[in-house]
Amino acid sequence: MTKDILEDLIAQNRKTCDFTFNEITQENSALKLNDDTASVGFIYRHIGEIMHLLAQFFGIPTEVKNTTMGEKDTGKVYDLKESRKLVDDGYKVLDGLVESLSEKEWMETLDTPFFGPISRTKLLGHILYHNTYHCGQITLTLKRGK
Repeated sequence: MTKDILEDLIAQNRKTCDFTFNEITQENSALKLNDDTASVGFIYRHIGEIMHLLAQFFGIPTEVKNTTMGEKDTGKVYDLKESRKLVDDGYKVLDGLVESLSEKEWMETLDTPFFGPISRTKLLGHILYHNTYHCGQITLTLKRGK
């Protein structure tokens, strides 16, 4: 039962965010809401990186390097295909976790430097919330950005 629920939550997060992610182009990836905010491309890259970086707390190794967390958008243009692959692969990592972990393991506590002790379920919830939060920023920027 738990696995079915987690699979549904990940699938719905992806479906909801894909409405926005599919609107991102290399051309509009430089849009910002204002001069003090990050660009669409920076935020999208951030979403992909964070899924991989936070999955490390589950014990999943990654070659993904942090270029966005805690960093300021310097105007670097990110390759959209690379960012899209990061996001797609990030969702595959989450799907793999649901497949590989037992229901009991989802309730076990992990020690993390960012959140302190947290259950695997809560950590997954944070990752999905993070995706949705930044997806909303991208949506607003695509509609109102300059």
